[in-house]
Amino acid sequence: MKENIQAILEQIRPNLKADGGDVELVDISDGVVSLRLKGACGSCAMSAMTLKMGIERFLKERIPEVKKVVSV
Repeated sequence: MKENIQAILEQIRPNLKADGGDVELVDISDGVVSLRLKGACGSCAMSAMTLKMGIERFLKERIPEVKKVVSV
């Protein structure tokens, strides 16, 4: 599952980098994916929306085992 998540994050990464940010996979446990938003995305007021409405939705659509995405 880690490899699949990494591959999907690679698809998302160019969009984040375009705004000066990035994302790092920290952990996967029981369907919960822990990510760290970095750069401009780490301090952006919209980071929670990016995480939930963007990254989480994208991961859940492609990997049914993903239950939740959290920021660390």
